[in-house]
Amino acid sequence: MLAVSHALGPLFLLILTGVLLRRLRFPGEHFWAEAERFIYFLLFPAMLISTLATADFSQVAFAGMVGLLAGMLSLFALGLWLNRHRLGADMPAFTSVFQGALRFNTYVGVAGAAALYGETGLTAAAVAIAIMVPLVNVLCVLIFVASGSYGQAGIWGAFRALARNPLLLACLAGIALNITGIGLPGWSQDTLALAGQAALPLGLIAVGVALQLSALKGTGFAFWQACAIKFGLFPMLAAAIGWAINLAPVELGVVVLFSALPTATSSYILARQMGGNAPLMAAIITGQTLLAMAILPLWMALLTLMS
Repeated sequence: MLAVSHALGPLFLLILTGVLLRRLRFPGEHFWAEAERFIYFLLFPAMLISTLATADFSQVAFAGMVGLLAGMLSLFALGLWLNRHRLGADMPAFTSVFQGALRFNTYVGVAGAAALYGETGLTAAAVAIAIMVPLVNVLCVLIFVASGSYGQAGIWGAFRALARNPLLLACLAGIALNITGIGLPGWSQDTLALAGQAALPLGLIAVGVALQLSALKGTGFAFWQACAIKFGLFPMLAAAIGWAINLAPVELGVVVLFSALPTATSSYILARQMGGNAPLMAAIITGQTLLAMAILPLWMALLTLMS
């Protein structure tokens, strides 16, 4: 438990630093809005490309990890949809619960995997992102469409945005460079690696800046439903299946980590643009991020005891 806390503690302190900077309004709201775009479109893709283009894929058996994550996401998406009326929420609230249960914060996931498992964990996390980003986005768009909150014209716009997603494109580029043997010739490797080193600390601070603490005042049953699935059912089933199919420690750790990650801050934008319950979504994002500081170390410590 102490080792896990030492690994994940600095990540959460950076998020809390972002919360403090937001309250101090330093260096200003406009700065952080542009900084988040800079991280999302340049620094984080640079880190993913430099990681995947030079990774030794033979060190990690990805098939079981990727299959488990994709299967779990699809299973929970179907289960939530079939039980939507039993959750007691209207459709806008249901879409926010859905996003809160299935979406994940890539900054926390990659930083956590790197802190816990080093370069191998970072590579495994990058591969997980390459699978989970398109799948989660497609599932969320389909839920909004099925709930009747989004028109036909907007569907294609959402899928076009997915096709231009910088994280997805960076993963595909890095994997292609690796498989073809091109790699990162000349100064490109060191340049991208240096740029990527700034992505995680700045990204974690930006997560804290984006939190809306005032949104927690309106939390209700739907909020706790999303948290119960995110921090309870999802990682519990992922750990049980991963242990049953004998996933290696790194792959199992990354699976459980990504299963229990707080939802992505971008969920709020999607809820606002596609007819979801945006205030509920803001509460879920903020509450899950804060709860993850206590729950994620517990899950990872429990996993260490199981292995």
